[in-house]
Amino acid sequence: MTIKCKKCNHEAIIFQKYSGMHLCKRHFIEDVERKIKLTVRKDYSIKKNDVIAVALSGGKDSSVALYVMHKILGNRPDIQIVAVSIDEGIHGYRPHSLELAKKLTETLGVRHIIKSFKDEHGVTMDELAAMDREKGTCSYCGVLRKSILNRVALEIGATKLVTGHNLDDEAQTILLNHFRGDMERMVRLAPPAAVEGLVLRAKPLRNIPEKEVALYALINSLPVDFSECPYAGEALRGEIRELLNNFETGHPGTKYSLLRGFDKLVGALAKELPPAKIEKCRICGDTCTEDICQACKLLGRT
Repeated sequence: MTIKCKKCNHEAIIFQKYSGMHLCKRHFIEDVERKIKLTVRKDYSIKKNDVIAVALSGGKDSSVALYVMHKILGNRPDIQIVAVSIDEGIHGYRPHSLELAKKLTETLGVRHIIKSFKDEHGVTMDELAAMDREKGTCSYCGVLRKSILNRVALEIGATKLVTGHNLDDEAQTILLNHFRGDMERMVRLAPPAAVEGLVLRAKPLRNIPEKEVALYALINSLPVDFSECPYAGEALRGEIRELLNNFETGHPGTKYSLLRGFDKLVGALAKELPPAKIEKCRICGDTCTEDICQACKLLGRT
C-alpha cells in the first residue's frame, strides 16, 4: 500500500517518527530548508556584505550546508560564499572526498580554497597517527583543522564560518559533556558571541537529523562521499551515538529534547562560568585562551 504525504496526495518518501509526519520529496525538501532558514535567522542572522566561509570536507553534512546556504543566499549580490577544504593527509580517503568537494563548488560556481596539514602544520594526519601520542587521532585532527579554518576565514575577511554539524552531532556532544561534567566546554557549544581573532561559527544544520541530511543529499544528487574516515572511532563518542540512537528509536524526539533543554540551560550556565580570557598564542599568534594554543601544544612547539 502506498503511503501518502501528510501535506499532499503524493507518495511519501520518509516518515518522521518525532513529528508523526509522512512527507513526499517536495515537502521533505521544504521541511529541511525551512528548519535551516529558521536556525540561520534565529542564531546567525545574515547581514549586508557578509562573507560566509563554509568548511567543506566533501561529506554529506558539509556538502548539504554549502548547497543550502548557496540556495538561500546565492542570489544576493552583497553576500559572498567561499568554500574552504582541508587536506589532512589521509591516504585513500581524503583525495576522493576533495574531488567531490571540487565538483560541488564548480557546479555551484563557488570560490574554493584548499589548504593542507602538511603546508600549514608541517605534518600529515597519517604521520601523526604513526607517532607516539598522548591523545587520540581525532583530537589532533579536530584542533589542527579548526586552527586552519579560522586562519583562512580571517584571511578572506569572513564574518561567519559555517560547519556541517547536524542534530545528532549536537545531541551527542551535549550528552558527552554531561557525562564528563565539562560545563566549560558545554557553554562553548552555544551560538557564539563575536570574539576578536575568532570568526563566528555557524551551524545551520543543528536542527536536522543526520539521516535526513543524508536523504536530502541523495535526492538532490549532490556529489557526496559517504565513507567514514579510517581514524574515526573514538570509543566514548561511539557509545554515546549508539545510546542516543537506541533512545531515539524507542522514544522519538529524544535528540531534539536534548538540544532544546541545552538551549534553555546554556544561558544560565554562561552566567555562572565567566568567559575565558582571550590571548594570543606566543608561538603562532593565533587567538586562544592560554599563552600557547592547543595546536602548538599538540605539535610540541615551545
